[in-house]
Amino acid sequence: MSQDGQLPLADELCAADDIDPAAAVVVVTFPMPKGLVFDWHTHADHQLAWAASGVLTVRTQASAWVLPPSRALWIPAGVQHETLSAGAATMRSAYVRPDRCEVSWAAPTPVSAGPLLCELIGYLEDRSLPPDKRTRAEAVLIDLLRPVSMTAVEVRWPADDLARQVADRLAAAPADGRTLADWGHDVGASERTLARAFLAETGISFGRWRTMLRIQAALTALAAGEPVAVVARRVGYDSDSAFVQAFRRETGVTPGAYFRAS
Repeated sequence: MSQDGQLPLADELCAADDIDPAAAVVVVTFPMPKGLVFDWHTHADHQLAWAASGVLTVRTQASAWVLPPSRALWIPAGVQHETLSAGAATMRSAYVRPDRCEVSWAAPTPVSAGPLLCELIGYLEDRSLPPDKRTRAEAVLIDLLRPVSMTAVEVRWPADDLARQVADRLAAAPADGRTLADWGHDVGASERTLARAFLAETGISFGRWRTMLRIQAALTALAAGEPVAVVARRVGYDSDSAFVQAFRRETGVTPGAYFRAS
């Protein structure tokens, strides 16, 4: 592990060195202390990332998914991503050989992690399973993969140096309610310059960008079961209703419905 808590791909997969080359699905468990990051990497196999405990965040270059134990994320082979845990978590990953799998989703896809799927993931981690039992369990696991509605909260970062300074500071303190003019005074740029940079480089206005940032910051706490009222104020909303309204506008559902099991 590096000093900043990041693990490269080789370290993430070292526990899988004894994989049976005949297996279609290989499961590896990774204890993840608070703040651990598996840095940007890709896999030759598909990956089903699931939090057996705690909450995981999986990011691609464009989007991020926050995963409580009721959700898993299918990550197609070759898709660059990073995985992190804001609090202590246990990631249990199923690596699936593309040539042995009928699933052909081109983009990361959330799936429901129901009791049977979760049990099968644990069952397939047993390296001593006889080949016939493993083959049957692998087929059932693949058959259970069903997409669920779960909006990825996309927060693009501006490339402009001054706008990025604003973005970085807001990421560290999403409840900061200063106006763009205030931020301009702080970083040495006009309000108009910053507004143009955010719109040109993120595709949305600064106001909406900050809303998306706040929602993304709220997701981990919501997934861990913290009350909406507490989370709303932590990310900068004066009332529960204002937060719920913003959340529904951007995701299409309420905070309570976002993580509800199918």
